[in-house]
Amino acid sequence: MNYCYRFPVVKGIQAGREYFIAMVPLNMLRKLFPDDEEYVLPEFRAQRKLNEARIPEIKKYIINNQETYVFSALAASIDGKFKFIPSEQGEIGVLEVDMSAKFLINDGQHRKAAILAAIEENHDLDNETISVVFYEDQGLARSQQMFTDLNKHAVKTSNSIAELYDSRDALAVTTRKIISENEFLNEYVDKEKDYLGKYSSALFTLNTFYTSNKRVLRRGVCDQQFEIFLKNFWGLIVANMVPWNDVKNKEISKKELREQYIATQAVVIQAFGRVGAYLYEHPEYRLEKYLSKISKINWKRSSGDWKMRVIRSNGHMINNGDAILLAGNVIKNYLGLPLTEDEATAEQKFTGNML
Repeated sequence: MNYCYRFPVVKGIQAGREYFIAMVPLNMLRKLFPDDEEYVLPEFRAQRKLNEARIPEIKKYIINNQETYVFSALAASIDGKFKFIPSEQGEIGVLEVDMSAKFLINDGQHRKAAILAAIEENHDLDNETISVVFYEDQGLARSQQMFTDLNKHAVKTSNSIAELYDSRDALAVTTRKIISENEFLNEYVDKEKDYLGKYSSALFTLNTFYTSNKRVLRRGVCDQQFEIFLKNFWGLIVANMVPWNDVKNKEISKKELREQYIATQAVVIQAFGRVGAYLYEHPEYRLEKYLSKISKINWKRSSGDWKMRVIRSNGHMINNGDAILLAGNVIKNYLGLPLTEDEATAEQKFTGNML
């Protein structure tokens, strides 16, 4: 091989086959992995078609976090001649790849495309590196199987745990803080799962409160003023939500709360998000005065207030935007808050359908 790429690498063994890990400058990715614009049928491709819609989001992540961004390794197969030249350490050496060889990405095509887009916007990234794991190409069937294996067993993190660990999202940080500083919420909010089993020791998920807080914030700024509002808002809800306090005081069990009340359902927490948005935008309504009236609401499933709004005739919960809006209307009526135009329209439509 007279003309070749030379990569300093570490050699490893998986399933009896050699592979090599290299640190590749970001500006080399376009040369190694040129774009293929030709449409190829899925059965003749080594992986899925590039989803262009994902690229701007990943690029934005890089550009906005140039001092803290992280990426996992790309995985690629070498279709062509190559040889490993070991150093004295044996597993460390140089991988020489013939210039006529082709490199096929087995995992990481969206990361690669986003990196190239980010480099076009900021050339300071040119000489930063990403690790690439090179395998020997063993044909289409093997490449397709590699893509399947690399992606099939990947476990997507829950939204809750992503919000638990995310320090860049101001709303996630604020939501965590509000929950951790409220004794009841800190005890009963699961910070890892998005879905709770019927025997879970928790009553809510972190993601439920995060999405509810997004409803409160709308397009506003998550600043200190908003944090203070949220702390008071949820603190007063906890203080005046009778079924929650009955559980806290062991007057009813968590099983009874789940089976007989709707007070822990996500649709209710999201409905409070709508109520909170109104109160945040209208500070003339004092939180202490209006949220104290939550204690007057009948949260039992058997209450006629919730029939066909959030509970179907078969007893199953309704979890959609209409249910959240209609549940919010019930809460606002109890609190003595006026309905907005869209809420009044939805209420008239619902009432008309029920007649």
